[in-house]
Parts: sequence; structure tokens; C-alpha cells
Amino acid sequence: MRRAAAFPIVAGFAATLLHLLGNPHYGFFRDELYFIACGRHPAFGYVDQPPLVPALAALSQAWGQSLFVLRAVPALFAGASICVTCLLARELGAGVFGQGLAALAAGLSPVLMNFGMKLSTDSPGLVLWPLAALLVLRLVKGSDARGWLAVGAVLGAAAESKYSVVFFALALFLGLLATKARRVLWTPWLLAGIALCVALALPSFLWQASHGFPMWELLRNGQNGKNVMLTPLGFLGAQSLITNPALALLWVAGLVFLLRNHSWRFLGLTYVFLMAQMIALHAKHYYPADVYPILFAAGGVAVEAFTASLPALRAAVSLGVLVFGALLLPYALPILPVETFIAYHARVSQLFPLESTKTENVKMGRLPQDWADMQGWPELADAVSRVYRALPPEERRKASIFTDNYGEAAAIDFFGAPLGLPPAVTGHNQYWLWGMHGYDGAVLIDVNANVTDDAKLCQSATLGDTFNSPLSMPYESHFDIVVCRGLKPPLAEFWPRQRFLR
Repeated sequence: MRRAAAFPIVAGFAATLLHLLGNPHYGFFRDELYFIACGRHPAFGYVDQPPLVPALAALSQAWGQSLFVLRAVPALFAGASICVTCLLARELGAGVFGQGLAALAAGLSPVLMNFGMKLSTDSPGLVLWPLAALLVLRLVKGSDARGWLAVGAVLGAAAESKYSVVFFALALFLGLLATKARRVLWTPWLLAGIALCVALALPSFLWQASHGFPMWELLRNGQNGKNVMLTPLGFLGAQSLITNPALALLWVAGLVFLLRNHSWRFLGLTYVFLMAQMIALHAKHYYPADVYPILFAAGGVAVEAFTASLPALRAAVSLGVLVFGALLLPYALPILPVETFIAYHARVSQLFPLESTKTENVKMGRLPQDWADMQGWPELADAVSRVYRALPPEERRKASIFTDNYGEAAAIDFFGAPLGLPPAVTGHNQYWLWGMHGYDGAVLIDVNANVTDDAKLCQSATLGDTFNSPLSMPYESHFDIVVCRGLKPPLAEFWPRQRFLR
């Protein structure tokens, strides 16, 4: 009995250990570098995200550069998510087998493993979304109504990580309202929980409001050519692919189990209402993925009940989850040497339509985008440093470094600071608000040569270096670093035109 009670903790610890061993490879991801840069400029909000993840990213690097420490943060979220998945399965009636099966499938599901592999705004939701569902489930089962305060606290914390939790919270509310479980809504403690949630989320909302809600502008821009726009059927089909088509059978079984059970139907409807919102908003396919631990937990219950007298079938199902989960493991954990992965990718691509899981309309290179965006950043900082050090001292003192996007800028800030480089500038997202750091444009090191593409913008332009990173994304694998002298437009005219959100 004691072993059964400890199972969620053991499963969570095993998942954390797997991520601690598998996560810190290939290099810092583009967005991770950006989060660190944002976190080093503390604020209640940012153009494209709430403040929680940037704060965690910057804190992880407070004692020096460490990919292991950074990636330990999502590893802890992943382990906690598996623990909560087991607890959800237990609340729904699962024994050890059902909990273990749910934990195994959720732990090996590519999209969920990805959220636990690199630090992203989805990482905290990996545990906070299913935790909110667990707390509401316990309320439905008769726990103290003051539990709504805990629900509010969890959802408020999730809102400080990613705004999409608003759609999950609405779906959860509608799921309750549409079933007999609505009785738990009629209490003043619900209002207290909502007030607590709003209080936690309010600072980020006020920051967005004071800056004209740039997040909405960014999302609209993404739908104008950048993002892959899926049809409703395409969006639903992508849910199977990103969770692993074989493992998806388990969460589908969980969804059917929830919808057929009068007591737990509100959780099944939560998924239905969430998908409807995501489809209507043309969201990226992974935006609602933090909901899947809930369905995997229910799937564990359903399969355990179905196989109660069939131990051989239980063993076969467990083996199948393990084998099919391991097949796509190198796409979620950077565990293979890069060249080995490239060969593996070529083989797996013949079996799975991996191209259909793209979220952006960009040309792909030899590596999938996640792995490609972990390549070349220290080398970029080194290349810029060589150009910077080659300048005469009087030019070096007034030189600014201008980049094409926040990934390049954040890489130069992170890896370039120990090399003596000044802060990078770019008009992309949050960086535009940080401005030109007092530089006047007299000497500008143009990374990716966007300014100097226009001959009218510089009095003179000199090639400083050419950057090559064959494994990076194609648009960043080869470009020039040019020294622009004498920026022609006045800075007051030049800088406002550089702003872009995407």
C-alpha cells in the first residue's frame, strides 16, 4: 500500500532524471537565449510573453553560463507533470498499472517531452494545467470549496507563463457548466479563486495594456504568412502526430472514457471546448498540448479496466507504448550525435509525415527546426567579436551591433558579453523597446547585412566577415557581417522604422 502511494513521486523522479541526462545537449535554443536576455531586464511583462519564464531563465544563469542548469528547469516541470498525471489517474480510479501506463505515455509523448526538454513558455503549463484539473476534480468529488483558491493560484501562475491558459480556463469552466458537475460553481469561494487568479495575472495584463497590447499584434502578424494555417481536420490530425500516432490511441481512449462517464465528463468537454477555440483562432498545433496529461491519465484508467483479467495484453500494451515512444525519442531529446540524428531523421521521415508538423512557413535544412535553432550561436558571437576587435579603437568605442532578429541579438548578448561585445540592438519584438543603447549609428556592425542591403542607409560599407553554420536554419546558415559607417537617416527616423513583431 505504501509503495502504491509513493508511485507518483517515483514516476516523477524517473522522468526528471531522464530529462536531466538527456536535455543538456546540442546547445542553447534561440528562444532560451532570448528569455535570458528578457529576464536580465526585469519587468512585469514583455512584448511577446509574460515574465515568469524569462525570470527563471535569467536566474538559472546567475552563477555563470550553464546549459545543464537552464535545462534542469524544464526537467523539473516535466517530472512534476508526470507526478500530477499519476495523481489524476489515481483520482479517476486507476491503480498502479493505470498510473504507470499514463506516466509512460505522457513521458514519451514527443510534444510533452519537448516542453520538458528546453525551457519555453509552455514548460510551466506542463504541470500547472493538469494540476488545475486535478484540483477541480477533487472539488467535484467533494473536497472543501476553499480549494477554489488553489485553483485560482495555479491558473494565475500559469497566466504569468503563457496567456493561452485563459482558453484552457474558459474551456474548463464551460465543461463544468455543461454537466452536473456545475454544482461546484455555486460558492463564493469560486469568486475568491477568480479574484486571486486575476490579481496574479494583472501585472502582466497592465503591462500589455500600457504598451498597446503588442501580443495581439504579434499573433495577427503571425497569421499573415509566417505561421502554417491548418484546416480544422488538419489541426486535429496534427494532435495525433505531435503526441505520437501510436500513443495517441491512449489519449483518445481517455477522451472517450471521460465523455462516457457522467461524473468526469466535464474533463472530456474541457478538451472539446479547448480544441474548438484553438481551431477558431488558427492557433499553432502545439498551443493546447499542455492538456494531454489529463487525457493520458484517463486513458490509463480506461486501459487498466479493459485489461483487468488480461495480464498478457497489459504487458503487450506497455511494451508497445515503450517501443513506439522510443522510436521518436530522438526528436524530443537531443540524445544522438548530430550526424547520427540526421541519418536517423532520413529513415524516420519515410515512416511518419513529419513535414506536416511544421508550424512556420520556412525552408528547412538538414535538421528539424528545434535542433537547427540550437546550432551556431557561440560561433556567431565569435565572428562578430573578430569584426569588433578589428575596428580602430576610436570606432570601437562608438560601434553598435545591429542584428536581424532577437535570436541573433540574444546570442551576441549572451556569448558576446565575456568577449567584451556591447549589447546588441534589433527592432525585433522586445529588443525594439530597449532601443539603441545611446549609440548614434556612426559605426554599425550589421549582422546579416540587412541595413547595408540598402545602399542609401550608409555612407560606406565594408565586409567584416562571413558567418557559416551549415546546420543552422537556412536563413541563418550563411550571411555577411558588414561594417556600416555613417548611418544616413537621423536615428530618430531610422529606429522607429526597424520595429517588427512576429
